[in-house]
Formats: sequence, structure tokens, C-alpha cells
Amino acid sequence: MKLIKHVPAALLAFLFLFGGLTFFFHFIEEPAMTGKPLDFMKLFGGTGYMTVIKVLEVIGGLLIIFPAQRAKAILILGPIAVNILLFEIYIAGAVGVGAVLVLLVLIQAYFDQAKFKALL
Repeated sequence: MKLIKHVPAALLAFLFLFGGLTFFFHFIEEPAMTGKPLDFMKLFGGTGYMTVIKVLEVIGGLLIIFPAQRAKAILILGPIAVNILLFEIYIAGAVGVGAVLVLLVLIQAYFDQAKFKALL
């Protein structure tokens, strides 16, 4: 049972670290975008907004590796995961990894709910 509590954190760490670091180091080639997603990315491309988001993804991905820091990581990664899901629903028109990210964040938040009681 103790191992199961680490699975969502490990998956979140991998997904966010890979996504954040790929932005900077181009591990894989990004698929070509068209339509509304391309317009959206063009809008934010020159502002530096995506750079800030990707830095936060890397920070959150690193923090979630350490059990004592997981609540802080969830506070960083939760809104990013929701924004990815909203982008997929309203701009891209198809749900993808965003739903998985939100589900993993919710599962991890449930496992660490005692850490969040001080916020309530």
C-alpha cells in the first residue's frame, strides 16, 4: 500500500519534468499545430509566458519527487494541469493528457490531504 502512494507522484514527476525540460532542450520534435491551438501558441510565444509555465513545471516536477514537498508541488502543478485540460477542451477540441494530469493531481492531493488541512 505504501508503494501505491508514490505512483501518482512518480508519474507526475516524469510527465511534468519531461514536458518542461523538452521545452528547453527539445528532446523530441513537437507535432505541428494548426487552427486555434496554433493561434493560441503564437499569441503566448513571444511574451515569455510559456517559459514561466515550463520553469514552474520543472520546479513542481522536482518538488513532487520528495514526499515532504509534495503538497507544495501540488499547489504549483494543480493549476497548470487544469489549464492544460482547459486548453485541450476549449482550444484543441480533444481531451488528451490533461485529463490524466488532473486525475493524478487529485489522487496525489487525496493521499496528502492531511498536509492541506492547515490551508482550510
